[in-house]
Amino acid sequence: MPILSVKKLTKSFGGLMAVSNVNMEINKGELVGLIGPNGAGKTTVFNLLTGIYEPSSGTVTFDSNGVKKDIQGLKPHAISKIGLARTFQNIRLFKDLTVIDNVRIAMHQNVKYGLISSFLHLPSYSREEALLTEKSLELLKILKLGHKKDELAKNLPYGEQRHLEIARALATKPALLLLDEPAAGMNPAETSQLTELISWIRKEFDLTILLIEHDMSLVMKICERIYVLDYGTVIAEGTPEEIKNNKRVIEAYLGEDLNNAGD
Repeated sequence: MPILSVKKLTKSFGGLMAVSNVNMEINKGELVGLIGPNGAGKTTVFNLLTGIYEPSSGTVTFDSNGVKKDIQGLKPHAISKIGLARTFQNIRLFKDLTVIDNVRIAMHQNVKYGLISSFLHLPSYSREEALLTEKSLELLKILKLGHKKDELAKNLPYGEQRHLEIARALATKPALLLLDEPAAGMNPAETSQLTELISWIRKEFDLTILLIEHDMSLVMKICERIYVLDYGTVIAEGTPEEIKNNKRVIEAYLGEDLNNAGD
């Protein structure tokens, strides 16, 4: 059964149709790619799935612990709370906070203490805050950032900032993780490390992943299925091998040789 089902998803801005009748299904445990030329509407789809934009029409159904919910139109915090998290193409960290505080903030959506306990620093508040700090450090160690827990996020190298953003998304305990161009701006060595990291966290955290990426070698290497957008419309869906040999996809990429993308 799909963890995410998208039917006839459409978004227009005035007279501009950014996304038109997009249909997608992501099954639990899959690692699926969403690709397309610049301006195809990929990030708009992510923004619709995560509540940043409200669809003009269409439905988005998410399976939250066996309960299907239509989530189109919900606010981002509500969507995050039921198990759908994302990263951004342009890194959005709290850059003047420490590495560990960036992760702790994300974990706070699942705290159980109330406002009064927080205000009065009651024992329940202190216990849970200590537990959040412990869990945040464990997550940073998993992503090899534990030794930099007290550094300001803005002082991390670019690749580690990307890893921190993934750590922050994982801190919300998602079932479905959306990665928006995680390899953007990375050199080949960093991209190779990221490819291994994505595959590893998928297994370690029992995640379903939907990935936007322009690096075709990464996409073809780790994705099981791929959707292709062009001018806001899905023009193809299939395995990496099928997508590499799809004439319409090749035309959308201006004749780029996708057969060598996975080499």
